[in-house]
Amino acid sequence: MRLAKLSLAALVALSVSAFADVENVKFSGNAKLFYGTNDMDPNDLFDQSNSYGQAAATLAMTADLANDVKGKIAVTGLSTLGLENNLVSNVWAGAFSRNHNFVGTSAQWWVEEAWLAKTFGNTTLKVGRQELDTPLAFTEKWNIAENTFDAAVLLNSDLPQTTLVAAWVGRGNGSAGQVVYGVENGSDPFDTYAKELGGEGAYAFAAVTKLIPMTTAQVWYYDVVQVAKAWWLQADVDLKEALPGLGLGLQYANIDPDAAGADTASAWAAKVSYTMDALKLAAAYSSTDSDGAVPIANTATGLVGAQSKLYTEAWWNYGYVGLNDTNTWMLSADYNMEGVADFYAQYTNADTGKNNRDLSEFTLTASKSFGNLDTTLAYIYTDADDQNSGSSYNTIQVYLTYNF
Repeated sequence: MRLAKLSLAALVALSVSAFADVENVKFSGNAKLFYGTNDMDPNDLFDQSNSYGQAAATLAMTADLANDVKGKIAVTGLSTLGLENNLVSNVWAGAFSRNHNFVGTSAQWWVEEAWLAKTFGNTTLKVGRQELDTPLAFTEKWNIAENTFDAAVLLNSDLPQTTLVAAWVGRGNGSAGQVVYGVENGSDPFDTYAKELGGEGAYAFAAVTKLIPMTTAQVWYYDVVQVAKAWWLQADVDLKEALPGLGLGLQYANIDPDAAGADTASAWAAKVSYTMDALKLAAAYSSTDSDGAVPIANTATGLVGAQSKLYTEAWWNYGYVGLNDTNTWMLSADYNMEGVADFYAQYTNADTGKNNRDLSEFTLTASKSFGNLDTTLAYIYTDADDQNSGSSYNTIQVYLTYNF
């Protein structure tokens, strides 16, 4: 199935005819202020030269339009608030434009989402600029701003306990290592999906089912045009009926590059978790083959530093666990201390074999909400062969998000 490509301009034009019958209009959004600092040599914690900070604001409007069509438009803006004058020397997102010019200290804004959705029986079509959450092409949520896509997504639930997915992804603003490209002189940061890899967009097809008792299974197939074909298989088991609190997971991924002579990349991962009241524990292990030409990671944000959906992914240092010839194990604990905070700890160890980029990372976070204000304080210990001349270092981060 080839889903029709629809530009953002065409989407807006299409929506105009529906504005005569607009109901249930809702406005929402958030304002963020993020700060981070580390003591990589030769600097100390809180030195301006090793600190980064930025503010962001998102305003969104959703509405029910004529003929049972739903729509959303959201605009995101970035600003340093002048922090670079005395507190920081870098930003969280939008540092460089597609022309590789530094624009991080400039005020930036872009349309993050603009979509229409229509349901026909058990089938829903969603067209326009939107977030995606699929194993090998997804919106990364860790940064102050998020990458999105110009895409058409078709969902069908005619089969019992099963959702079928078909998608065309035409464009995106994802960037290797910085999540989103910066906006330079008002230019559009969105471009053809995977263009920098020689790509011409991507197709994705999937089946997600709960027909197997206590199990959510998913099968995904991707064709990143002129770049690669890929598979992702995953099964997550909740043993609540047999062993309450115990969960199991299994993943397998395979990416076959189109380039002549490029080796196929593959990985598998397993996870076990246990939940007891306010405590959640997890352990996971993953292994990639020795000769893969590309990492098992998000194809939307390039091949360098992209986040992975493997169970073992690190909390902060992305771009390691999906490398070829890499074995990784991860331990995590999440504890909600009622009335105090939600505490999370994770240890990740990646043995990258011939890549000589071994990583050990320990992260501890404390999160608490004060009404509409969400706050998180994070401490990260990093020991990586390819960072800080191989010496370990510490990172402290502060996340403030006000939701409205």
